[in-house]
Amino acid sequence: MDTFPKQLIEGYRTFTTLRLPTEQSRYRELSERGQSPETMVIGCCDSRVSPEVIFDAGPGQLFVVRNVANLVPVYQPDSGTHGVSAALEYAVNVLRVKHIVVLGHAQCGGIRAFVDKIKPLSPGDFIGKWMQMFIKPGEVVEQRDHESMQDFVVRVEKAAVFRSLENLMTFPFVRERVHEGELQLHGAYFGVAEGSLFVLDKVAKEFLSVREMLTNNA
Repeated sequence: MDTFPKQLIEGYRTFTTLRLPTEQSRYRELSERGQSPETMVIGCCDSRVSPEVIFDAGPGQLFVVRNVANLVPVYQPDSGTHGVSAALEYAVNVLRVKHIVVLGHAQCGGIRAFVDKIKPLSPGDFIGKWMQMFIKPGEVVEQRDHESMQDFVVRVEKAAVFRSLENLMTFPFVRERVHEGELQLHGAYFGVAEGSLFVLDKVAKEFLSVREMLTNNA
């Protein structure tokens, strides 16, 4: 018989002992009334980048979808099955979220696989095919002259956030609500080693340090 991971059992024990007693009423309310989060986060499935942990979110506060390299596909209403598109459709049309945050991060394995052009990990080459969504037909992403590999990878990690924000606007129901002022799209980038967070300034087209913003506003 398979053994359920002990770490998860111990984690649940801690949850029921320390956290659940203080949030039991909130869970009951969510069970009875349903969820109504204002923010959707599209993040990477990397175990080091949990949106609920980074943003210290309680139950019911975030609607989260995670995938390799936090990518959003182009709107493609065909006979295929589209997990990210389905989550996006529900968040926007049913939950009526007011914000969508695309959360990129440092040391992203999916981005590194794309940059290094790794061989398929299986006959399906699922990661390889998935990461091709990052580039447009005919587009070439290469390391620049005098650019270190580390800087190149960070540039591509951040570019993935820009591309996902761009692809979000190909969804008619997203575009409509953005134009009506009912929905805002945001980009963010998390530095794993330092726990640093940067948010995208769309006008300047660069990521700004949240720590510096908090310090300047203190």
